[in-house]
Amino acid sequence: MGNRTLIPFGPQHPVLPEPIHLDLVLEDEWVVEAIPSIGFIHRGLEKLVEVKDFQDYVYVAERICGICSFKHGMGYSMAVENVMGITVPERAEFLRAIWGELSRVHSHLLWLGLAADALGFENLFMHCWRLRETILDIFDMTTGGRVIFSVCKVGGVRKDISAEKLAFIRETLLGMREELNKVLTIFIDDATVRNRMSGLGYVSPEDAHNFGAVGPMARASGIEMDCRTLGYNVYKEIGFKVITETSGDCLGRTKVRIREIFNSIDMIVNAIDLIPKDTTIDAPVKGFPDGEYFARLEQPRGEVVYYIRANGTKFLERMRMRTPTFANIPILLNLLKGVELADVPILVLTIDPCISCCER
Repeated sequence: MGNRTLIPFGPQHPVLPEPIHLDLVLEDEWVVEAIPSIGFIHRGLEKLVEVKDFQDYVYVAERICGICSFKHGMGYSMAVENVMGITVPERAEFLRAIWGELSRVHSHLLWLGLAADALGFENLFMHCWRLRETILDIFDMTTGGRVIFSVCKVGGVRKDISAEKLAFIRETLLGMREELNKVLTIFIDDATVRNRMSGLGYVSPEDAHNFGAVGPMARASGIEMDCRTLGYNVYKEIGFKVITETSGDCLGRTKVRIREIFNSIDMIVNAIDLIPKDTTIDAPVKGFPDGEYFARLEQPRGEVVYYIRANGTKFLERMRMRTPTFANIPILLNLLKGVELADVPILVLTIDPCISCCER
């Protein structure tokens, strides 16, 4: 046995987009154990349901995380709507699908840029984030915000998208496909990227299942698990496909995210083609919620769970979330055992960590 060294990784580190904190136990250059420390940016947002009106809390839910903001507002709204028996208008469901899949494209392009940066591929990083700006411009045009949108509400959405803007979004996304192909195929074809990521961080289907991995972490190991198959929203109508790979390594997880970008663009285009002409975008909300509900939906990083318990007043008794980062930390800790210290940043990035979601 070599000499053991304990070194901290994070919460501040050049490669980290989020302040994850791990204590790494090393023998020479090899990791033998990784000990997580959760709570660095805990903000007590779940406690606020006790003092915020259940309708106003949508604004708080969106601020759990900037990258997943729309999905947080949507997931919370879905839970309350099910408790109150509210039927969301069909046009609002299509608008939620459009904004939700734009969020997925935005998130995956952000992650791909960070992965390129971790590999030292600065040019590729800039191109990924340049393409991401197009999505942020669409958000700005349709919601007025680039990070926090505040368009989701209990009962539907607060803003509509005009036919002219929908046509512009459709044309823009179809025009992006060729440029996306040029940029994103580098992750698959470039020898440097393949040598750095291929075979690294292998997760077998059994381990993915036993450790409860979600999102691209599970799907890259061949597990067809995606909450969009549950039938919520309008995914059955707009051409949703479960994207999987079988390699189970960092390159496989990269391929899943790349293919999901193109699938999301196809779904957005289909949603624009199929969106109802009816202008109703929200349903009336009468009274207060009374009961409990357990909502599940698919964020860019994987399955997220929202639990709410209401007592017939304007304040909820409880709101609890289980985010994909929290679910993927156990498999990450298992992956880190036995790897070289130089591979730790890539493996941490491979779960697409969102510590703001995880700690709240």
